[in-house]
Amino acid sequence: MPSISVVSPESVGMSSDRLARIRPAMQTYVDHHGYAGISTVVARRGHVVHVDHVGWQDREAGIPMAPDTIFRMYSMTKPVICTALMTLFEEGRFQLIDPVAKFIPAFGATKVMAPDGTLVDQNPLRPMQVRDLMSHTSGLTYDFLEDFAVGGLYRDARLMNDPTRSLEAVVGELATLPLAFQPGTMWHYSLGIDVAARLIEVISGMSLGTFLHERLFAPLGMVDTAFGVPESARHRLSAMYGLPDLFAPGMTFGALFGHFMGGNVGRRHVEDTYPVDAPEVFQRGGIGLYSTAADYLRFAMMLLHGRTAEGRRILGRKTLELMHSNHLPPALLPYTLGGAPNPGYGFGLGSRWTSPRPPRRARSASSDGPAPRRPTTGSTPVRSWSDCSSRSSWLRSTTRRASCAR
Repeated sequence: MPSISVVSPESVGMSSDRLARIRPAMQTYVDHHGYAGISTVVARRGHVVHVDHVGWQDREAGIPMAPDTIFRMYSMTKPVICTALMTLFEEGRFQLIDPVAKFIPAFGATKVMAPDGTLVDQNPLRPMQVRDLMSHTSGLTYDFLEDFAVGGLYRDARLMNDPTRSLEAVVGELATLPLAFQPGTMWHYSLGIDVAARLIEVISGMSLGTFLHERLFAPLGMVDTAFGVPESARHRLSAMYGLPDLFAPGMTFGALFGHFMGGNVGRRHVEDTYPVDAPEVFQRGGIGLYSTAADYLRFAMMLLHGRTAEGRRILGRKTLELMHSNHLPPALLPYTLGGAPNPGYGFGLGSRWTSPRPPRRARSASSDGPAPRRPTTGSTPVRSWSDCSSRSSWLRSTTRRASCAR
């Protein structure tokens, strides 16, 4: 695994003393809050200033967390898929407002389940569009979400827990199930990114794994990122700890909350839903990738600058700005996840968007007071995403800083 070069924090305007506070804080999570292990990386102005690892890769075996530990990335797969799809957008291979049915015709016949259970047609003036897949406004849902009856149909179809089916087969069956709502009318976490992944295959004529390797992983030097782990590297694979498998047959958020309240937290075996040895078949858009902290940092840095560390362009600046702008209209904000509203957030093409703070007003001058300060601008918008599994992962990027934790 390529190593991460670390520079002096002071050389890029950061404080070594402040960064030194990260390790004891993370160690507290390991010692007192149930986390098995944590890796942290912080970069600014294109330079890494902090790398650290605490806790265990495998607690029972006594294997410490290491720089080359490999993780199941779960939903951190999603930003990778959306970035890959947008490379095809830059080539003019599709438009964001193209109907999904233009590329996967079966979605042209997909119905919408009304609240009373009847099936109605999609709005012919606003069918499911490509942009909806990446911004979670497609009308699709997830099998573990219980707020729409369609979720039960997903569970019956085992869309998330049969890794022996190809991406084409999963998306093909998904198109036969009704939508939970009319596309574009609400935000709802969903299998939309899996459909986006299938679009990559249809438009490019390649398998998803091959396309990701050629367009992203090889140029970025992400040598440990793929839909599986070779046998020679499996000793580096992190064990799984946390609540029961979110993608197990019949699992729902409600059931998972019951496990949480009952303290059912421990080591988990997830091979049945997230296999390590089936990379040719188990290729998905919403989950599926394996990676390391170092590899994912390379991807995060590319999202900031559009190019590899060696200067090779992956995406143009304007495409990145388009991806990481809010695409939800005011009527859909704040969006909710699992019934909880998320005020202050919007959503872009594959990532959550945090609204900048509004500018502070200039203070009025009084006859005997100090001169008013100039108005200050709001903070830089933040683009992020987090993993919705039993592991904790997040990416946070601003104009001049990127950080990853696992």
